[in-house]
Amino acid sequence: MKTSIPDSSLDTVIAPLRSAMHDFDALFPGESGERQPVHTVYGGAHLFRAETAQRLGSLALRFVEEYAPDSPSLARVVGMEADAGLADTVYTRVLEKLRREPVEDFRLDFEDGYGNRPDDEEDACALSAAQEVARGLAEGTLPPFLGIRIKPFSRELVSRGARTLDLFLTELSARTDGALPANFIVTLPKVVIPAQVAALVRLFEAIESQTTIAEGALRLEVMVETPQSIIDATGTSPLPAIVEAAEGRCTGAHFGVYDYTASCSITAQYQTMGHPACDMARQIMQVALAGSGIFLSDGATNVLPVPVHRQGEGDPPLSEEQVGENHESVARAWRMHFADVRHSLETAYYQGWDLHPAQLVTRYAALYSFFLESLPSGTERLHNFVEKAAQATLVGDVFDDAATGQGLLNFFLRGLNCGAITRDEALATGLTVEELHTRSFLTILEGRRAPQP
Repeated sequence: MKTSIPDSSLDTVIAPLRSAMHDFDALFPGESGERQPVHTVYGGAHLFRAETAQRLGSLALRFVEEYAPDSPSLARVVGMEADAGLADTVYTRVLEKLRREPVEDFRLDFEDGYGNRPDDEEDACALSAAQEVARGLAEGTLPPFLGIRIKPFSRELVSRGARTLDLFLTELSARTDGALPANFIVTLPKVVIPAQVAALVRLFEAIESQTTIAEGALRLEVMVETPQSIIDATGTSPLPAIVEAAEGRCTGAHFGVYDYTASCSITAQYQTMGHPACDMARQIMQVALAGSGIFLSDGATNVLPVPVHRQGEGDPPLSEEQVGENHESVARAWRMHFADVRHSLETAYYQGWDLHPAQLVTRYAALYSFFLESLPSGTERLHNFVEKAAQATLVGDVFDDAATGQGLLNFFLRGLNCGAITRDEALATGLTVEELHTRSFLTILEGRRAPQP
């Protein structure tokens, strides 16, 4: 057929676009396909022990036993009474999760959960924390994800934060011959400029060069806790530049609700996860980092599910009224946490913080109800979508909605990872175990493509 432009000339015209699109694809590779933890539990580094994750699970189960001993009681607290079948399934799977893998991600905290202590005390704590992590690594008691949060790289605290990280990693490396726990992360709080992240990367390189930790093994996540980290002085979001400064080492961005709302001059009474200022900040984070492969995490509910009356050793038994007040205190906090987690999930934040073992109960209850409520429609949609897409591929038609297919697949992968969805429920989509393990909708379609003659 006759064309106006020779192929050689067309290639010359298109070449700059191909180069630009290559650069764009490098910046926005899409979701990584790696497992994202559903939460991060923060605890003071001075309190961490190799068995901490198991202990938190045991404490969570004690709260269930006392405050939600059966499915209907938990359903009443979180508002699932209308669907007894769903409530029973959620309850059963929550208990199984708390026994099997109560904590998905834990962060040894040297910041807010630790406070400002004398230098020699923090030095000693950095060493002892590393020793406990090494013991947990040897004994297989660590959660699937683990890391530490150091002090912010502000003018006042950067030296302290860097020294703590150096001491911790040097001691850990010496005890493990350079091995790190799986999915080990360093959390940098209160990031406001890319230079702070760049400094942490240089510190990583120096530590890797002086220890047996493999080059490039150390990774980081940033905390978004100030208005300036959402919109900078130029009126743009600095988040892409902050991620770029990590030189490929950044895996996540965590939203800090309470520092952020305080920086916006919101009074303490209204500093909540659901405040409109938080919704705006989270949406900007999503837009700024969409397609970058960076995991996003929401913050924490700081109203904790704890009883108001405690019975000490030798104290008389609590009165019926006191027992009732304890139940109401725990139930009130559970309802708030459940609602906050559901709000995060509904706005596509699949990870958040937990601060207390009893919050694990409503973390998983909210997650499991979220996934199970959408399971029937999700199963039908993915089954039909795969069949339609595969048919288009087989007959040579154009199918260009792979992003929707990947989103549906991700729903099942997230549900499988956290225990909300069983393998049999995922296979009801018509996918095979092998196809699920690819974690890629395009790979699944390619595998179903008919051989070309």
